[in-house]
Amino acid sequence: MATDPSKSGEAPDLVDRSGYDKFLDALALISKIATGTALVVLTVIFSWLVFGRYVLNATPTWVEQVSLLLIMLITFVGAAVGIHENTHLGVSYFREFAPERIRKIFMAISHLMLLGFGVLMMWHSYELTVFKWGSEIPLIHIPEGIRTIPITICGALVMLFSIGHLIHQARGIEETSSLDE
Repeated sequence: MATDPSKSGEAPDLVDRSGYDKFLDALALISKIATGTALVVLTVIFSWLVFGRYVLNATPTWVEQVSLLLIMLITFVGAAVGIHENTHLGVSYFREFAPERIRKIFMAISHLMLLGFGVLMMWHSYELTVFKWGSEIPLIHIPEGIRTIPITICGALVMLFSIGHLIHQARGIEETSSLDE
C-alpha cells in the first residue's frame, strides 16, 4: 500500500529521486561544506589580522591574498548552489503570473540560458586559469591561476544543476525554491 508523502512528513519532491538528483544533491552538499568552511577560515584569519595589527603590532601580510581566494570560493561556488536550490536572484514576476504552459516555456528558456552561461563560464575561466598559471600571487607564492578555479567550478556546477532542472521539467516534476519550505 502506497503512503501519502505529505502524511509521512517527507517532502513530495524527495519521493522520486533519480541517481542524478542524488548526485546533484551530493555536489550541493559538498559545495555548502566547502563554502561554510571557507567562511569560518576567513573569519579566523581576519581575527588573526586584527590581533596581529593591534596587539602584536605586526600585521600579517598574507591575510589579504588568502582572503581574496576564499571570497572567490564562497561567492562563486555558493552562487552555483543557489541555482540548484532555486534561490538565485531572478526576475520571476511575469513568469509566476503567466499561464502554466507559458510559465513552463519561460522556465525551460531560463534553464537553457543558465546551461549555456555555465558552459561559457566554465570554458573561458578554464582558459584564464591556464593563462594565469605561470605567474605567482604576491606574498603567498602560489600560482595566480588558482584565483579562477572557483569560477571554473561554478560554471561546471551551474551547467550540471541546469541540466537537472531541465530533466525535472521534462519529467513533469514541479520544482519549488528551498525558501518555500
